[in-house]
Amino acid sequence: MSESKKPTTEVVADYNGYDYKKIFWEDADRKYEDLADRMAVRRLLPSQVDNFVDIAGGYGRLADEYIPRAKTATVFDYSKTELAQAKELYGDKIKTKAGDIYKLPFDDASVDALIMVRATHHFKDMQKVSDQLYRILKPGGVAVIEVANKKTLPKMMRYWTGKSDINPFSREVARLKELNAGEFYNYHPKYIEEIFKRSGFQIDEVLSVSNFRSAKLKQIFGTKNLVKMEKTAQKLLAPIRFAPSIYYKLVK
Repeated sequence: MSESKKPTTEVVADYNGYDYKKIFWEDADRKYEDLADRMAVRRLLPSQVDNFVDIAGGYGRLADEYIPRAKTATVFDYSKTELAQAKELYGDKIKTKAGDIYKLPFDDASVDALIMVRATHHFKDMQKVSDQLYRILKPGGVAVIEVANKKTLPKMMRYWTGKSDINPFSREVARLKELNAGEFYNYHPKYIEEIFKRSGFQIDEVLSVSNFRSAKLKQIFGTKNLVKMEKTAQKLLAPIRFAPSIYYKLVK
């Protein structure tokens, strides 16, 4: 995942040498978040796809959701470490391709459907990313994109109580710093939706995902009960863009 300031490439999030699967997902107890993502992908992806690409797909965490639907499935990512792990996990069931998100190594109008999940927070130039996704899709193609939401209730509370100076109501991109990492970006829903429309996309469906992303809620209700609640909440709360992850089904 990278950004281009000059002809050379500056890496924003380099996962080479990092065991994302174990450290971020397995060791950190993100089972609820994983199941919430899967639920959204199943709801939004077409049931049958010829040429499919998982953009910034890492080790292919969601591959079980799209491999049965696709004649050809490719995982694209900047990290060769993650792509090697994807091949170890899925073998000949998937193809892998490494490259720069701002210069996707796919021909124009060559992809029937794609997903991009848990990636937008790495990209400084979302308009350029959106334009690239639009370019590679065939007319009528579907893009399922997850966006890190700036306008959530916890962020509102931190702003109102003076614990954060990031205004969740403004359309300005929120630039966040995380330990041992570069900048991370969160987006106001109206801002990101304007970007998609400028690229040429039509917004077909929206879901509010990971609505109960909270360590306290996990302790109180448990993952199984939260997932049951999530099933209803994804559509119910979509109109107000409630959750930290907003899923968009976009059509070219």
